[in-house]
Amino acid sequence: MRSKGKIYGAVLGVITAILFVGNLLFGSIDIPIDEALNILIGGEASRESWRFIILESRLPQAITALLCGAALACSGLMLQTSFNNPLAGPSILGIDSGASLGVAIIIMLSGGVISTQSFTLSSFLSIIIGATLGALLIMAIILLLSTMIKSNIMLLIAGIMIGYITSSAISLLNFFSTAEGVHSYTIWGLGNFGGVSISQLPLFSLLIFVGIFIAIMLIKPLNAMLLGNRYAENLGVNIKRTRNLLLFATGILTATTTAFCGPVAFIGLAVPHIARLLLGTSNHNQLLPITLLCGSVVALLCNLLCTIPGNSGILPLNAITPIFGAPVIIYVIINQRKIQYFN
Repeated sequence: MRSKGKIYGAVLGVITAILFVGNLLFGSIDIPIDEALNILIGGEASRESWRFIILESRLPQAITALLCGAALACSGLMLQTSFNNPLAGPSILGIDSGASLGVAIIIMLSGGVISTQSFTLSSFLSIIIGATLGALLIMAIILLLSTMIKSNIMLLIAGIMIGYITSSAISLLNFFSTAEGVHSYTIWGLGNFGGVSISQLPLFSLLIFVGIFIAIMLIKPLNAMLLGNRYAENLGVNIKRTRNLLLFATGILTATTTAFCGPVAFIGLAVPHIARLLLGTSNHNQLLPITLLCGSVVALLCNLLCTIPGNSGILPLNAITPIFGAPVIIYVIINQRKIQYFN
C-alpha cells in the first residue's frame, strides 16, 4: 500500500509540475512559448507587457490555484472523516456562506468601499476584509456550538442551518440592492484564482500552510476516529480538542480561499473521494498527501481550462469545477454501499 501511495504521489507530482508550467505558458493573451520561458528564467522580454502578465499575473495565479486546490481538498477530507459522512465538504458548516455574506454586505451596502473620516479602503481590499470577517464570525459560532453540541451529526445539521440563515440574508441584500451591486456580487461568486496579487501572496500562502500544518498534526487522531469515537478515546485521543482543532484548521483554509478566490465549488467535496478511489484506503498517512496533490492538480487544470476562449475572455471558475466534481459525487452516491470509505 505504501509503494502504491509513493507511485501515485510521484505521478501526481509530475502532473502538478506540468500543469503549473502550463498555467504560466498559456493564457487568454497569446505569448510565444520561447518568450515566456525566457522571461521565467530571468531573460529580457521583447515586450514589457508580456513580462508583467507572466510574473505579475500568471505566476501568482498559478501558485494561488495550487495552494487553493490543496487547501479545499484538505478541508473536505478532514470534515468527511470527522463527521463520518462522504458528502461533507468545506461549505457544509456555512463558513464559505459567512464569507459570502461579508462580501455581500460590502458590495451591496457600501458600494464595495469601506470609508471613514480617517481612511478609505479600496474595493478589492474591502472585499477581502468582508469575506474574512464573515468567515471568521461563522467559524467562531461553530466553535462555540461545538462546546455545547456533543454529537457530530447534530453539529453538522447546525452548520447547515447557519448556512441557510446566511443565504437568506444574502437573498434579502440582493432584493434591496442596486443592479450594479447584484452584478458585482454575482461576478465575485463565480470564483477566480486571479484575485491574489504578488504582494498578497506571502500572507495567503502563510495562512494556507498554517491550516495544512494543523491537518498534518491531526493525522493520527483522524485515523483513530475512523474506528469510532469510543475506540479513539480508548487510544487516548481527546475527541473534543481534536474536533476543535479540526474546525479551526478548516475555518482558516476555507476563510482564506473564499476571501481571496470566492466560493470555489466542488473541489473540497469531490477531490478526497478521488484520492480514496486511487489508493483504496482511508489511512490518512497516505491519503492526506495524495489528497493535497489531487486538489492542486484539479485546481490547476480548471484554471487552465478557464482560458480556453483565448482572446475572447476567461470562463468563470465555477463553470468548470462542476464538470470534474459532479460526476465523482454521483458515482459515490450510486456506489456508496460498495465503497468502504471509513474503515
